[in-house]
Amino acid sequence: MMWFWRSVVGKLWFTILLLVSFVLFILTILLLKFFENYHVQEAEKELTQLATKVSEVMHEHTDEELGRSIAWTLVGDMSKAVIIADQVHYWYSPANTRLRDLPLSLIQKDDDLQKVLTERKQIKKKMYLPNIQVGDDRYGQLLIVGVPLETADGKHGAVFIYQSLQAVEDTTQQTKKLIFLAAFIAIVLTTIFAFFLSTRITAPLRKMRQAAFEVARGKFDTKVPILTHDEIGELAMAFNQMGRRLQFNINALNQEKEQLASILSSMADGVITFNRDGEILITNPPAERFLQAWYFEQGNEAEVMAPLPPQVNELFARVVGEEKEQMTELTLQGRTWVILMSPLYNQTAVRGAVAVLRDMTEERRLDKLRKDFIANVSHELRTPIAMLQGYSEAIIDDIAATDEEKKEMAKVIYDESLRMGRLVNDLLDLARMEAGHITLNYKTVQLAPYIERIIRKFQGLAKEKQINLSAEWKDENIEMTIDPDRIEQVLTNLIDNAIRHTDENGTVKVIVERSGDGVTIHVQDSGSGIAEEDLPFIFERFYKADKARTRGRSGTGLGLAIAKNIVEAHKGMISVHSKLHEGTTFTFYLPNATHES
Repeated sequence: MMWFWRSVVGKLWFTILLLVSFVLFILTILLLKFFENYHVQEAEKELTQLATKVSEVMHEHTDEELGRSIAWTLVGDMSKAVIIADQVHYWYSPANTRLRDLPLSLIQKDDDLQKVLTERKQIKKKMYLPNIQVGDDRYGQLLIVGVPLETADGKHGAVFIYQSLQAVEDTTQQTKKLIFLAAFIAIVLTTIFAFFLSTRITAPLRKMRQAAFEVARGKFDTKVPILTHDEIGELAMAFNQMGRRLQFNINALNQEKEQLASILSSMADGVITFNRDGEILITNPPAERFLQAWYFEQGNEAEVMAPLPPQVNELFARVVGEEKEQMTELTLQGRTWVILMSPLYNQTAVRGAVAVLRDMTEERRLDKLRKDFIANVSHELRTPIAMLQGYSEAIIDDIAATDEEKKEMAKVIYDESLRMGRLVNDLLDLARMEAGHITLNYKTVQLAPYIERIIRKFQGLAKEKQINLSAEWKDENIEMTIDPDRIEQVLTNLIDNAIRHTDENGTVKVIVERSGDGVTIHVQDSGSGIAEEDLPFIFERFYKADKARTRGRSGTGLGLAIAKNIVEAHKGMISVHSKLHEGTTFTFYLPNATHES
C-alpha cells in the first residue's frame, strides 16, 4: 500500500480528494450557517407577521371574545400568544398545549420586552427560559416577537407571540442531513473521478517510466506510444527523440571507443594511463608485457610485489608535482624500456598521467652493434694499413738491400691490399643482405656434380695439409632450385674454415641428405672445435672464436655472418654443433624454391 501513496497516481488522487474535501467542508459550514440563519429569520418573519395580524384583529373587533377567537385561530398549534390589554387584563392562547404560558412577571422584568409596552416598539428576541418546557424537554430556547396593541376601546397593550426554536432546529437538522448526504455523495464521486483522472493522466507517465527503465537497461530502441497531442504527448515525443539521439550518440561513442581500443592495441609502443592516485586505468598489450616482466622479476613473494617499478612511481610523482613531461629508462628481464610520461588535465587541474613505453632493446642492440662494428672495422683495417704503410716506407727508404727483399715486401703489400679488398667487399655484401637488398638468381641444379665441383677447388689445399676431404650422399639424385653462386659462397666459406681449423691427418666431410621437400647439408670436420661459451656468437660479425690466430690463418670474421644471411634469404636455417678437441659440424637446411628466375 505504501507504493500507492508514493506514486504519482496516489499523490494526484490524494491531492484532488483533499482539495475537494476542503472545498466541500467550507461549503458545508457556510450552507449550515446560511440555512440556520435563514430558518431563524423566516421564523422571526412569520411570527412578526402573525403578531401584527393579531394586533390588527384585536384593534378592529370591539368584541374582545370574537377578536381573541380569531387571534387564537391565527396563532395555531406551533406558536403561543399572550395578549396584554393592561396590567390586569391579559390572555394566553388556549389552543396550544405544547408550550407553557409565558409568565407576565418575566415580561415585566425584561427590559427589552418591556419596551413594547412603554415605548411602543416592535421587539424580536431569543430567550433561554430554564423553567419553561419546550417540547418534550424541560429546558429550551424561545423566539419571542412583541408588537404594540391598541384595542378597540383605546387601551394600549402588547401582543407577544413566542415559539420554541426546537422546530427551527429540527428543520436545520434535516437540512444538515441533506447537506452531509450531498457532501458524502460528492466525495465518493470525486474519489472515483479523481482516481479515474489520475490514472488516465499518469498512464502515459507510467509507460514512460517503464520505457525509461528499459533505456536504463540498454534497450535504446524502446518507444513510448503517443496517445494524446497535449503536453504529455509532446513529452512522449521528446522522450522518443531523446532515445533515438541517445542511441545514435552511444553508437558513435562505441565506435570511437572501439576505434581507440583498436589503435591502442595495435600500437607498437606500450601505453599506461594513471589516475590522480597513481592507480593503473588503461593498458595495451605492449604495456602488459612490460608489467608481466616486472611481476616476473619481482617473484611471487607478496611482501615485495609492487604494481609498478619504483622508477615509474618516482616519474609519476615528478609529473604530477611539476606538471611537466618526464622521461626515464630502465631494464627489465634483459630488455630496455624508455618511458615518456605526460600529465593529463581535467580542464585546469591534473587528473592523472599517461605513460608511453617504447621497447628500445633492438635499438640499443643495433647501437651496440654499430659501435662494435666501427671498433671491429677499425681494428681489422688498422693492421693491414699499418703493414702497408710500414713496408711502403721500407721500400721508399731503400731498406731492402736486394731485389728479393723488395719483391717480398711488395708481395706483403699486395696480400694486405687483397685482404682489405675482401674485407670491404664482405662488408658491402653483408650490409646489403642485412638491409634486405640481396637478390637471388634461382636456378635448378643437380646437387651431386654441383658440390663435387666445389670440393675439387679445395682438394689441393687439403692434400697440402694432408687432410681427407670427401663428400657423402644419402641420395645422389637430388635436384634443387637455388641461387648456385650464393650457396657456393656458403659452402666455400664453411669448407675453408673446416680445412683451416683441422690439423694434419684430419678429415673434412660434406654430407648431403634429403629432408622433406628440401635438403640438409652438413660440413663436418675433426678439427680443434669451438668452446661452448663462443657458440651463441659464432654467426655475429667480426666474432672470432680462436683469439690466438696468426695473421696468416685469420679471416675477416664476416664469413659466417654472410653465410647465415644467404641461408636465411633462401628461407632456410643454419646451426652449429661443436666440442673442444672433438671437431665441429655446421648444418644448414635449404627448402626447394617454388619458383625459378
